[in-house]
Amino acid sequence: MPRVGLNRTDVIAAGAALADEVGFGELALGTLAQRLGVRTPSLYKHIESLADLQHGIAALAMAELDVRVRDAMHGLAGSDALTAFAKAFRSYVVEHPGRYAATVGARFTGPDDPLLQSGSRVLESMEAVLRGYGIGEKEMVHALRTLRSTFHGFASLQASDGFQWSDDSEESFAWMIRFLDRGLTDIGLR
Repeated sequence: MPRVGLNRTDVIAAGAALADEVGFGELALGTLAQRLGVRTPSLYKHIESLADLQHGIAALAMAELDVRVRDAMHGLAGSDALTAFAKAFRSYVVEHPGRYAATVGARFTGPDDPLLQSGSRVLESMEAVLRGYGIGEKEMVHALRTLRSTFHGFASLQASDGFQWSDDSEESFAWMIRFLDRGLTDIGLR
């Protein structure tokens, strides 16, 4: 019998919190059930499988990331929008490394998938940044991949304490933004 008041949203939120705590790769239904005060089979009243839980966490994370970057960028353009997006993205990954990890490589289940919808809005935010630099359709995919790779790499390294040899990661982050700004400005002028 499921715990009174427990629902799919609660299970996914608890799974996301657990993923942030122990790491996405260590997420286990038994541990989640214990945390929720139920037996593992009770989780199947709310989720189909571990893969379903992982997909739910990815959708939750992408929705949260979408809100964070859109709020940060609101009313900004050019370098200011780039900086706001990068800072919002990085802060989300550092604060929620487990749930962010769920988004990497997550597959869409169809056109109504909340992960697809939120992911599309995050891409739209990145495209808005790039349009502010005059990046055209011919260059857009390459520019999107460059930004995503750069932001993902920096944030993931910071979240996993990958910058151990120096404590000036804030300076490196600012340098990275200036580097991207110059490159995007140069490409946009062509």
